[in-house]
Amino acid sequence: MGKSYERIDGRLRTFIEAQHIFFTATAPLDGDGTVNLSPKGLTGSFAVLDERTVAYLDFAGSNAETIAHLRENGRITLMWCAFDGPPNIVRVHGRGEPVFRDDPRWTQLIKQFPDIDPAPHGLRAIIVVTAERIRDTCGYAVPFMTYDDDRPLHGSRFARETDESLDEYFHKKEHVATSIDGLPGLPLPLPSLPAS
Repeated sequence: MGKSYERIDGRLRTFIEAQHIFFTATAPLDGDGTVNLSPKGLTGSFAVLDERTVAYLDFAGSNAETIAHLRENGRITLMWCAFDGPPNIVRVHGRGEPVFRDDPRWTQLIKQFPDIDPAPHGLRAIIVVTAERIRDTCGYAVPFMTYDDDRPLHGSRFARETDESLDEYFHKKEHVATSIDGLPGLPLPLPSLPAS
């Protein structure tokens, strides 16, 4: 049976931080719009900022649906599943905000991710989520799966990009500056990464 929590701490925080993958779900306000569900991983790209706030790094990709939905309405759900150990599913329902490279908060936020070098991955935003509802459920039907390692492909693909070529890449992609449903996505031109 599911249980609600007031904060992300103790056993709940330990579980979330131990997972190698989580999923994000967002949707536009338009009932006919496209619901988006995305897997997130890469070790070191997620952080618990406090008992009700989490953040993750948003890297280069073919779309920017999550960013577009958050810019429009802020609604987001994050989900973690136990693929080993005791069965468990945790969901954080809340409000999210993309923090872009030229935001004054960037310098402090990026310090929350000391174990990952964001440069080779074409980092474009930090997604900050404030929890409004935190729940867990049994996860009895989630299969056992083993984690071997992070795939090196994303880093090797985007490591060769400069800020300028990354901006060109984003301009060429159909659903980066504008979502599938025509909502504003990643603001372009892409600002340079601030010096660390």
